[in-house]
Amino acid sequence: QQGEGGSSNVFSMFEQSQIQEYKEAFTIIDQNRDGIISKDDLRDVLATMGQLNVKNEELEAMVKEASGPINFTVFLTMFGEKLKGADPEDVIVSAFKVLDPEATGLIKKEFLEELLTTQCDRFTAEEMTNLWAAFPPDVAGNV
Repeated sequence: QQGEGGSSNVFSMFEQSQIQEYKEAFTIIDQNRDGIISKDDLRDVLATMGQLNVKNEELEAMVKEASGPINFTVFLTMFGEKLKGADPEDVIVSAFKVLDPEATGLIKKEFLEELLTTQCDRFTAEEMTNLWAAFPPDVAGNV
């Protein structure tokens, strides 16, 4: 639905450092390095994060969010559209400060797990297992 010239200005939505970070993320997701994110790429990268049983329909739905092949420009455009309604960084930082009132830069695993399993969109036991596998707490139980 977007005109041919519309995608080129997506680069003006982000700072150069952000574009570089998105490029790094794109490269990680593009497992076969063909310049296009496919269902197989998504399946592989999700598997590395512990999501082993992702249904084909779920992968199909992810890929169909784009109007065509997901190259880097399309990837960046999709992020731009998702972030339009996102909270500014200072709002997100303020939310994390609530979880870390002593400003230690750490949150207790038990505290975070309790919040994630009892509030809002509750995490399942499997989701918690996958989270801790991907982001293990330190020896003191901090994340």
